[in-house]
Amino acid sequence: MAAGSLAYAGTIHGTVTNMTNNKPAVGDKVSLLSLSAALDEVGTAKTDAQGRFTLTTPTEAPYLIKVEHDKGAYFKNVPPGTTSAEITVYDVAAKVDGVSTEADVMRVEAENGQLKVTENYFVKNVSSPPRTQTSEHTYEVVIPPDATLEGAATTGPSNMPLAATPDPVSPKGHYAFSFPIRPNEGESGTRFQLTYHLAYSGSYKFTPKLMEAADNVAIILPKSMKFEPGAGTSYQAVPDDVNAQTYLMRGVKPGQPLEFSVSGSGAFPRDAQAGGPEQAGAGAQGADSAAPNGPGGAPGGGLGNPIDTPDPLAKYKYWILIGLALVLAVAAAVLLRKPAGAVPVQAGEPQVAAFAVTHSQTNNQTKSQLLLEALKEELFAIESEKIAGTLSPEEYAEVKSALEIVLRRALSRQ
Repeated sequence: MAAGSLAYAGTIHGTVTNMTNNKPAVGDKVSLLSLSAALDEVGTAKTDAQGRFTLTTPTEAPYLIKVEHDKGAYFKNVPPGTTSAEITVYDVAAKVDGVSTEADVMRVEAENGQLKVTENYFVKNVSSPPRTQTSEHTYEVVIPPDATLEGAATTGPSNMPLAATPDPVSPKGHYAFSFPIRPNEGESGTRFQLTYHLAYSGSYKFTPKLMEAADNVAIILPKSMKFEPGAGTSYQAVPDDVNAQTYLMRGVKPGQPLEFSVSGSGAFPRDAQAGGPEQAGAGAQGADSAAPNGPGGAPGGGLGNPIDTPDPLAKYKYWILIGLALVLAVAAAVLLRKPAGAVPVQAGEPQVAAFAVTHSQTNNQTKSQLLLEALKEELFAIESEKIAGTLSPEEYAEVKSALEIVLRRALSRQ
């Protein structure tokens, strides 16, 4: 058995570069994790003065390379036969210049005596030099104090979804995410999402509060509902598609009035939500022909169109209007991620929006690859929480064990 394994042994030569100073990452621990043996560590190395490392793969199988750098862990998929690997890492800080909120987008609909809200925060990290922002409370948000939180999710620059459990902080309605905000990859940054509902008797007044400045605040409603801006606000109607109406404020500062009221009822067509990126762009392209269409184009880059051009929110439509009801390719990983005591998502509700792929649109191999990417993001998250001390050793072991189950399932499909 051992001789047979050695017959397939290979060598991976790699380099780790610290993009914060554009120099080799010296002295970082590099581990080889087996994707066919429950994420067991099957090899380790240290980067040398040139950031180089060498690992031996015991068998011809897929692996993950894990690099531990400055209170963070970074991962790279290693398919069978790989002989070289380039990995980039970043220094971290609790507060990083260049991290800002590009857009706070609220999607509101009313049915059966409830207001249902999905709120997305698109965050960009264009720090120079690039660094990762992370802390126990990396990003704080506020929802109405009388709201019932249904679920939360995050995506990093890879656009893969992770279930999240934001910490409730005082006063009521305030929540904090601990997910690290890594530097943008092109125009792809970090997104935080909350879904919640409120009791509704036909009208409701929102008094949103921003913890940080936002380039844009947008409210999206079904056409059948009525929007009434509050005193001192500067919401402007944006021409939109036939299924929605959008109201936008730009350059919003903390403390600036954001009140608005909604009345009436209505929901977004479920058949439109169940479409794909092509349908998503059909009503959102407008004059912004350069706006990215699909997951690769959000967030990032600013909302550059003047207010009177068709739909400056075009680049967000795939995420906000379309993705909400699609089946997550990584639903199992999302569900297993939720720790004990988390706020439950209501039965029958769609999972939190993320990079979503229906079973009819994606073959098994592609879904397995997406799941492996999601697992890599999940490992990044739990390793960061473990190092930061926000995830206990017992919780870390429990989540890692759950991920191993999903991993074996993904590999069996391949």
